[in-house]
Amino acid sequence: MPKDFSRTERIGDQMQRELAMLIQREVKDPRVSMVTVNAVKVSRDLGYADIYVSLLTTEELTEESPQVQDALKVLDKVSGFLRGQVGKAMKLRVVPHLRFHFDTLLNYSRHMDSLIREAVGDKPAVSRDEDNKPEQDD
Repeated sequence: MPKDFSRTERIGDQMQRELAMLIQREVKDPRVSMVTVNAVKVSRDLGYADIYVSLLTTEELTEESPQVQDALKVLDKVSGFLRGQVGKAMKLRVVPHLRFHFDTLLNYSRHMDSLIREAVGDKPAVSRDEDNKPEQDD
């Protein structure tokens, strides 16, 4: 029977939890105070890990936004420290190199949501009139 999760997926999930905690507690730079680790994808040979992060703000952000660029630069600078801490916490013999990317999924989902609302309008999918209730047999 095949495993539900491969080893790389399990390592990626654990790395996501460890990195989120380390970034919040250990990295003292205010530019990464609102960074969220959304996903971690680890290569099969554990050579590298792609970490997808987003910033919690009220404004629309793209990869070219100055806030995003600053946060990614800080994360790249501390990637060696984070890599060492993740290796210690997870007791890995081979610790992947960390590559940080801005996760555009949140912006894409907001855009799709607005398109759906525009197409459908604000009408509910089912009429909720009290007069249209099916009658109950007593």
